[in-house]
Amino acid sequence: MIGRLNHVAIAVPDLDAAISLYKDTLGADVGTPQDLPEHGVTVVFIMLPNTKIELLYPLGEGSPITGYLEKNPSGGIHHICYEVSDILASRDQLQAKGARVLGDGSPKIGAHGNPVLFLHPKDFTGTLIELEQV
Repeated sequence: MIGRLNHVAIAVPDLDAAISLYKDTLGADVGTPQDLPEHGVTVVFIMLPNTKIELLYPLGEGSPITGYLEKNPSGGIHHICYEVSDILASRDQLQAKGARVLGDGSPKIGAHGNPVLFLHPKDFTGTLIELEQV
């Protein structure tokens, strides 16, 4: 069902400092910040030869990243994203096996313009999983 690793998302308390770290210190190809109000985050993608790193920063009131950063003030890995070819079929198959989809179970449009869903971390060894249809 799952395909390639699309990205690893890292919540950061200071977006400018994180961008500088990846761009100036590590010499990475850093994208432009992109606000995603529907998800309550600002994202920046770091392009790597084999995948991406997604920097997440809170956007607006009630951002899910705010709570994460309160528990992890230095930031840290927030989720990993796997590619799937059919997000609805993947959702249905996972739910039939007992996995919980967060929210109302309907895909939202993610940062790449593709449908995404999140799976409950308690069902996946403590890891928040994002599925992205590609």
